[in-house]
Parts: sequence; structure tokens; C-alpha cells
Amino acid sequence: MELKYEFYIGASPEKVWDVLVSPEGTRHTFFGCVIKSTFKEGDRFEYVGPGGDGDETVHVYGHILSFAPHEQFSYVEHPGPSYHANHEELESRVTFTLEKAGECTKLTLVNDGWSEGHPSFENAKSHWWMILSNIKTYAETGKTLNMGW
Repeated sequence: MELKYEFYIGASPEKVWDVLVSPEGTRHTFFGCVIKSTFKEGDRFEYVGPGGDGDETVHVYGHILSFAPHEQFSYVEHPGPSYHANHEELESRVTFTLEKAGECTKLTLVNDGWSEGHPSFENAKSHWWMILSNIKTYAETGKTLNMGW
């Protein structure tokens, strides 16, 4: 199973990268979450934000596979502990790739390597569209889409 999305964004790769990894960028585009990590290969990361466990709910966690600023960011993720009792068994891989395309940035997202029967697969199909649309809008305008979050 693989989810793949390609977006063209009217902003530089540096600007899009900042939206993907900075606390301000992720807070505005990833459902109010901040990514916490050293961003070194093999190190842990967490998307933390408001949720069922309070303001510090861990929504997604895992480890960094690759981190090449302005080019590629890849990680293995698991749903947060409050979502599924077997969260450690459930995983997928997420890879963001940035390429300069004229005055724009081509952002490609591939979400693959899903554990068999992963319960988050169906939600991910629609959530990635919302997140990527927000990344595009925020990188281009500095504003986010009001999706009722």
C-alpha cells in the first residue's frame, strides 16, 4: 500500500522546508502539532500537540531515516499511544522530497511501508490532502486554511 502526492508550491525549497520542520510551520499545518526531534538519522521524533491526552498528546512518533535539509525528510512513524493499544506494532514510512521547479518547489510525499491491516491507512488518505494543502497555502501566503480544527 502506498499513498503518493505531488504538489507545486509557489515558494522556495528553503521556505517549504521551514514549514515542514520548524515548530511554527508544523503547528500551523499539522493539526496544531509541533515536531520534536534532533533530526539526526536514527533519532526519535514526535508530533506533539492538543489532543485526547491534553496539550502534550503524542499523535505520531518514530525515528528519522534521512534528513537532508531543503531536499528530503524521511521517517518511520507509529500512531501515538492513546490511539491504539498496539501502536508499537503499527508503522508506515513517510518521505517528503523537495525539488526546485522554476520559481516553485515540487513537494512529493510518499507514505508507504504500511503494517498489514494498519487502522490509520484510510484516515491518512484524506488527512494528507488537508495537511499538504495547508503546507502549500502557508508557504505561499503565511496564512492557513480554516478547516474547522
